[in-house]
Amino acid sequence: MMQNYENLVSFLKTWGPYQRRIFSLLCLAVIPTGYNLMSPLFLLATPVHTCSIPAHANLTQDWIQISIPMELVEGHLKRSSCHRFELAFIQNQSALGLRPGPELDVLLSGLKQEVCKDGWTFSKEHYESTVVTEFSLVCEDQWKGPLTSVAYFLGGLCGCFISGQISDRLGRKPVLLGSIALLSIFSGTLALAPSWEVFTVLFFMLGLGQISCYVAIFVLGSEILMGPTRVLFSSLAMPFSCALGMLLLTGTAYLVQTWRLLALILALPGLACVPLWWFLPESPRWLACRGHQREAEFLLRLAALENRVEAPQIIFPAKVENPARHKSLPGGFLDLLRMQKVRHVTLILWLIWFSLNICYFGMSFNMSGLYGNPFLNYFLVSVVELPAYAASWLAVRCLYRRLSFTGFSLLGALALLLIQITMNSHPKVTLILVLVGKFGVLAGISVLYTYSGELYPTVIRNTAMSSCGAFSRMGSCVSPYLLQLAVFCQYLPWIIVGSLSAISVLLCVFLPETFSRPLPDTIQQMAPMQR
Repeated sequence: MMQNYENLVSFLKTWGPYQRRIFSLLCLAVIPTGYNLMSPLFLLATPVHTCSIPAHANLTQDWIQISIPMELVEGHLKRSSCHRFELAFIQNQSALGLRPGPELDVLLSGLKQEVCKDGWTFSKEHYESTVVTEFSLVCEDQWKGPLTSVAYFLGGLCGCFISGQISDRLGRKPVLLGSIALLSIFSGTLALAPSWEVFTVLFFMLGLGQISCYVAIFVLGSEILMGPTRVLFSSLAMPFSCALGMLLLTGTAYLVQTWRLLALILALPGLACVPLWWFLPESPRWLACRGHQREAEFLLRLAALENRVEAPQIIFPAKVENPARHKSLPGGFLDLLRMQKVRHVTLILWLIWFSLNICYFGMSFNMSGLYGNPFLNYFLVSVVELPAYAASWLAVRCLYRRLSFTGFSLLGALALLLIQITMNSHPKVTLILVLVGKFGVLAGISVLYTYSGELYPTVIRNTAMSSCGAFSRMGSCVSPYLLQLAVFCQYLPWIIVGSLSAISVLLCVFLPETFSRPLPDTIQQMAPMQR
């Protein structure tokens, strides 16, 4: 039966009211995932900061200005963020009525320095408050900021492992709505976090829902929609909705600029999606694969009625009904490694997803070191996602999957590797190269979503896609620390992300082609590997 699923339901292949309704509702459900995806960039932003000089020090304004030493950072002199000249000495000089300067032989370069004993003064040029400024996650506690981002992505990693197996066993719809509920509940409770430790735990819980929601929507849309409509949804409409959520987040962060209010607002898109429980159906393809032909047929007949087309009298042959057999169907994580045909595809896809997501999130976390206003930079790298998704959609419509992925990823790799030539001399050119690099990497990831969904059969599709999402979150866990590698070499983070994009191209050569092939429903229908 499942070998001819799309032929059996061919009466629903035409674009009609049913497809338009499902298409629109699924796009709406994607927005909360994009709205939360880049929240660490704004919640955990680190403004420019210097040591605080307490009011009781009674220093003149000249001495306050001179109390922070200058340091050489990446070839430029900047005020120190973690040290100040010894306050007792400066107070003594100020009390004597001396003024800082070479004419009084005050040799500042020889003065003893000390850590910021009285806290820090943070610039409010771009952010009124962030988690970093409120809990002082700088200098000796600087490691806590990246660790909090890692907790968020580790939550996504755990969510992928759990939600994928639940979805393949209990259904797509419960996982989708449960993930949206997690996003809403824990993004709202972030605003009440009294300490960094509590914030990190809540941020981990928020991460549980983010990627799980995206994968569940992708799989549900891929299985309900068919033909060109499925390609349009998975490669263009769904990513566009996610990018729209990212643009909304950038605008919200620019207007709000206080992290607690921003965290509270993050819950609103998820709350708006609560009514979807009554309007979104379960996947008929999944129901049929799990032996629930009656439920699947009921949903399909409702869809035919909505489209005003006539469904055949018998959609699924009755002889296929065998619940005992369906209980033994694969659907667990180990099934991805147990069978050789699935294992080879899985291992290659895991490496590709891991590599590309290090590139994607590594670029995002390195935006703070680029030229210009951070909000404008984040807006530009979000806007560039729109043409990237449009290009990937055009590619998957008429080009082979491997060719499309290879072309986009190579473009991204080349642009990212060229950044080391322009970073110091041409900052605007560097920003353009970053945008081109993100265009290539993101278009490659968009093709990869469609490609991966076509490689796996229905019986393990959500588990497989969730496992790929888990490895993408492993890559995102590494990305916050890429910025730290600039201590050894300013260009090292960009060299790494460019090289990883090139490596993913080499791995793709071994995957089978899926262009113009029907979506597999069983493991036996999977395309053979390339040698």
